Amino acid sequence: MKNKEELIGFLTRLFPYATIQEGNQYAELFIPADKWHETAQILKSNDSIPFDYLISLTAVDYLTKFTVVYHLESTSTHDFIVVKTDVENREDPQIDTVSDIWITAEFHEREVYDLFGIRFNHHPDLRRFFMEEDDGYPLRKDFKDEINIIELPN
Repeated sequence: MKNKEELIGFLTRLFPYATIQEGNQYAELFIPADKWHETAQILKSNDSIPFDYLISLTAVDYLTKFTVVYHLESTSTHDFIVVKTDVENREDPQIDTVSDIWITAEFHEREVYDLFGIRFNHHPDLRRFFMEEDDGYPLRKDFKDEINIIELPN
């Protein structure tokens, strides 16, 4: 695409169910969690702008919900987008994996699971990277480390 406005117009036509935020450096799509996997497949396989490279995947804890954040690039057009989807259930946070679409998601999703406790449904090998099974999830805002007395201020 020639500019961000054209990219936003393209994405709006492609994903009418998405909310698109324009005010940031990159176009940001907010996708409902139940549409995320389908949207990811379309993003990667689109003929005009194939977002074929998952640069990074992380999460944000807002105490009432988690937001999973994906940074994508089209290596053919050099367009960048950010895709966000909310995971509402704090007690059992889950979202579908995209490791079947972008192979790099496999390790990013494991890291998010390890540090936030978000489960990625249908992930081929969802297990912890750094933490022991009973260690909790240290990037959650309500995490308390009784051994090292680490608490995040309210």
